[in-house]
Formats: sequence, C-alpha cells, structure tokens
Amino acid sequence: MDTTLPRQNLGISAYRWLKQDIIRGAFQPGEKLLMSRLKERYDLGVGPLREALSQLVAERLVVAISQRGYRVAPMSLAELADLYDARAQLESLVLRLAIERGDDAWEAGILARAHTLSKVVGVNTPDELLDVWDARHKAFHTAIASGCRSPHLLQVREGLFDQVERYRHLWLRETVFSEEALARKREEHAALVEVILARNADRAAEMMREHLMTPVPIITEAMQRQGLA
Repeated sequence: MDTTLPRQNLGISAYRWLKQDIIRGAFQPGEKLLMSRLKERYDLGVGPLREALSQLVAERLVVAISQRGYRVAPMSLAELADLYDARAQLESLVLRLAIERGDDAWEAGILARAHTLSKVVGVNTPDELLDVWDARHKAFHTAIASGCRSPHLLQVREGLFDQVERYRHLWLRETVFSEEALARKREEHAALVEVILARNADRAAEMMREHLMTPVPIITEAMQRQGLA
C-alpha cells in the first residue's frame, strides 16, 4: 500500500476495504473488530481505521461499544424483513415517479443496462462473476430509479441499499452461481422492462415490489443454515 497517500484517501480506502470485508463475511456479525488485527490486515494506522469505523457505525454496519471498541453489527430476520420491505416500498414510489417523469433517454438507458446485464460472459472466476453481475444488476436498477429526478429520494434509496448489502450478498451467492436462478432473474428483468416501457405505473410498481421481495426467503434459509438467525 502507498502510505504517501493523503490522510483523507487513506481513510476512504480503509472504509471501502473494511466495508467490503464485512459485507462478504470476512468478519462475522457480532465479532469484535480488534484494532491490532485491522492494522495488520489493511496495513494502515489507527487514524484512518477509526475514521472508517465511525462511518460504518453511521451506516449501521458496525456498533461502537463504550470504552470497549467496535463490533460488527448483528444480523436478524426482523431487520432483514424490515429492510427489504422498506426498499420495496421506496423503489415502487421511485418507479412511479420515474414512469411519470422519465424521457426517451431514460428509456434508452434502461434498455442498455438490461442488455449489458443479460450478457455477463467471459468471466474467469466465481468471485469475478459475482462482482460483474452484481455491478451490472445495480446499474440496471439505478437506471430505472434515475428517472424519478429526485436527488433526495435517490440518496435515501442509496442509504437503504448500503444497509441491506450484507443480506444481499447472501442472496447473491445463492443466485449468481445457479444457471436456473439467473435464468429466472433474466425473465423477471425482461418482463419488468416491458411493463415500464409501456408506462403502466400500477403494474410496474407491483412487479417491482414482488421482484425486490423474492430474495427474502432465500436469505432467510441461508441465514438459518449459517447460524446467523
């Protein structure tokens, strides 16, 4: 690592690395985040790591323990249900506004992202497949949401997305490595695009809610299997 980077950049790097490791389960829910271990793992000093931990506390991925350091935030089926319901409700509202306000460029952006998502090929490793598919999946849904033209709603949406990431990662691992599951997702995305382009707001909002809630039973099973619930 280049320790000549400005302090702010070191803090950003620490935040990104630690967040990714928490999301991907390198640190388990409830696990104490020992500063000595973090310093060794990321080759960073206490300052940037504390900045990263403070930001992750604000995002509810880490819990600060008075005079006793930090722990990874717990996971629960109750939080899973609440987060996914909140996302589904908000995404439906954002989609209605996008259908009302979106223009031809918005439609073209959705079609382009949908096409790219359906063509995830030439991937060498399982982790790369997960990363590429997830990035394109996020881009597809972001393209849909962007038509609402509300920076504040999109900011709230992004915050919910951050909080749900640990749960989503469990779903991704169950889905991306299954050809059958990916085929179902392609069908759902194609049907959703068709209804959105037809500007059928009621049906599109209903389909979006259903689409966003389908991971919940899959994640529930994964959490129970891994002893997280």
